[in-house]
Amino acid sequence: MIPVILKKRIGNRVENGHPWIFANEIAETEETVKAGDIVTVFNGEKKFLGRGFINPQSQIAIRLLTRNEKEEINEQFIRHRIAKAWAYRKKIGYTDNCRLVFGEADELPGLIIDKFGDHFVIQTLALGMDLWKLVITNSLKELFGSEKIYERNDVPVRELEGLPQQKGFLAAPFDTRIQFRENGLIFEADLENGQKTGYFLDQQDNRRAIRNIVKNAEVLGAFCYTGSFEVHAGHYGAKSVLGLDISEQAVAQARKNAELNGLENTVRFEAVNAFDVLKKWSREGKQFDVVMLDPPAFTKSRETIQKAAALRRQRAAEEPPPPRARVRTKTPKVKSPKAKSPRCQTVSSGCTTSFQPRIIASSISRTSENGRRASAMTRAWPKCVSAVNQTSLMTHGPTQRRQGRCLCRGVSGCPDHTVFSMPPST
Repeated sequence: MIPVILKKRIGNRVENGHPWIFANEIAETEETVKAGDIVTVFNGEKKFLGRGFINPQSQIAIRLLTRNEKEEINEQFIRHRIAKAWAYRKKIGYTDNCRLVFGEADELPGLIIDKFGDHFVIQTLALGMDLWKLVITNSLKELFGSEKIYERNDVPVRELEGLPQQKGFLAAPFDTRIQFRENGLIFEADLENGQKTGYFLDQQDNRRAIRNIVKNAEVLGAFCYTGSFEVHAGHYGAKSVLGLDISEQAVAQARKNAELNGLENTVRFEAVNAFDVLKKWSREGKQFDVVMLDPPAFTKSRETIQKAAALRRQRAAEEPPPPRARVRTKTPKVKSPKAKSPRCQTVSSGCTTSFQPRIIASSISRTSENGRRASAMTRAWPKCVSAVNQTSLMTHGPTQRRQGRCLCRGVSGCPDHTVFSMPPST
């Protein structure tokens, strides 16, 4: 196996369970390494971390497959992992239709397999996994005795791995318009042309979970696609259900799904722009008992954030702003001397590691009392300098590092620079 050495202080994240290693975290590897090669990963102290496939063309350079030093990556390994995933699905109650393999969660990074009875749809979203596609197909044939296997690799994310978009049969051809049962209902899916793998099988538990909130309710489903949630709502006793989607083709399929279950009189669908309709109904004060929303993503990459932000501003400008809610904050009792200042609002959050400190500070400032002062405090770092280069709320950007000063600027009682905060607005 080809060895890969990580930079010092990088291994902790991987040792704690993260299955990805980014290109800028690699310190040493062989020059002859090729995309798709299986590599053995070590931390900066040469301690074994795991094995996985490498792709120098991708920002996610290595995706780990195993942390067992004695385990070899071969055909038997892939087959065993798929069999293990199926055994687990059966253990938790899935017997027919389910997401059979869910990427990293099943220790097969970049692999999605949806099982519709004896039909299978696969996606190989990473180059290293794509090289095992034939083995994956043969494993499905051996484990389930089925030749009905279809590839839905027509997704842009493959291009980030240097892979083409493509779709087609991986075994014998079959009719890709199929019917299957879910939660006692019948649905029709187009495995060839439907979104993603043809149907969102991974949401079947969520569809079942609405049964207690839709009974005797007037239900609206916006951006409903083929109406799976809406048909479930009708089945679970909703008084009326209306689904909205901009796609005529999706609405036609949604109506067919309602008819298959005898719910066409309760569950209706309209092909309209849900954004426009919701604005109109908001002005009119129209209301529903239950509203289900699944809007499309405005952006899926850093490169298109500005375009998405502009679209959001445009939509916001078309409507008068809602009445401002009074936000009250309470300074918690913290023993740390850094929280004693009466001017300080202490804020904690669990999902800030991907954002720049100035963005977090700005958000906190806008939502804190009077919108005038905010501080985000931590006792995680003993010294200011130890926070430099860490990706977290306390990160000091390059500008602050060159200036040699802490973002707290000495306010809110931060003499030893263990606090990231922002001074009161003027």
